Amino acid sequence: MTAPAGGDPIWRPHARFRAHTPTRPAFRCRTCGAPWPCQSARLALLLAYRDNPLGLFTYLATALHRARHDLPNRDSAELAVRFLGWVPRTLEARGR
Repeated sequence: MTAPAGGDPIWRPHARFRAHTPTRPAFRCRTCGAPWPCQSARLALLLAYRDNPLGLFTYLATALHRARHDLPNRDSAELAVRFLGWVPRTLEARGR
């Protein structure tokens, strides 16, 4: 792909491949706007941490801690399910 005529500096040929990372303080996905971790973020995290399940839980627990600070009126159990409840049990058992 080539840059459009005029060399627009904002043009990003790979913008559709941006990481699905959280925005703070709302903890919504920077790319798609869904509550983070969105489906794309979950898949990317599973792939990135496929050989390090303890690292995945550490990363998600840290994000959960920050979300609890940034979203004090949200139910703690709901946030815990949102941040940690989606991790497959096989991955969880493998990290032990």
